[in-house]
Amino acid sequence: MDQKNNKTLIIIPAYNEGDNIEKVVDNLITNFPQYDYVIINDGSTDHTKKVCRDRKYEVLNLPINMGIGGAVQTGYRYARENDYDIAVQIDGDGQHDVGFLGEMIQYMYEENADCVIGSRFVEKEGFQSSGMRRIGIRFLSFLGWVLTGVRVRDITSGYRLVNRRFIQIFAEDYPADYPEPEAMVIAAVHKGRIREYPVVMRDRENGTSSITFKKSVYYMFKVTLAMLIRRLSFGVRRQK
Repeated sequence: MDQKNNKTLIIIPAYNEGDNIEKVVDNLITNFPQYDYVIINDGSTDHTKKVCRDRKYEVLNLPINMGIGGAVQTGYRYARENDYDIAVQIDGDGQHDVGFLGEMIQYMYEENADCVIGSRFVEKEGFQSSGMRRIGIRFLSFLGWVLTGVRVRDITSGYRLVNRRFIQIFAEDYPADYPEPEAMVIAAVHKGRIREYPVVMRDRENGTSSITFKKSVYYMFKVTLAMLIRRLSFGVRRQK
């Protein structure tokens, strides 16, 4: 399909992003009207829902908190049901610069890729995350390579786009918690062509990350186990 005529949806999962979501979405509406968007309000307990209602944003309000994976999968199902060619994930906290999206889409077509990940670690510009988190990311990147033969440097990046084929796949099968590394395993075992594109990310302007130190330790154990189980379960299914 001609990239100029693609139908693109930006999925914005949001949990308690009332102080950030207005700036994120107003930027899309004003500067990037060629892209559609949908906010997945993931059972927020702050004023996220009110901001979306007052500003008349395109939003799906989940009745309970489903977690980031459930919110993103809801977005993929919306993309599938509305016949989008490309689905893009960005965070609701303003870290992801949509100014790179046109280049990422062009790169996807040039590389005939199924999934393009916006990566902080290709040119190493902008916000690079904390030292401890970078160590964890490198470990998960190595683990992903061992399990699938595909190396993704910024494996936890929430800035990524997929084509129509993977909209269908992720609408049916998407990890529940801290899903980005496990989603890469899913893409790899489905023989997806995964590429990284250099982007500059920002630190969040308001609020705090939901991942504390204790949650980071839990995250590493849980994601490691989830990636292993995902890869092994796919092998078992293939053998049946």
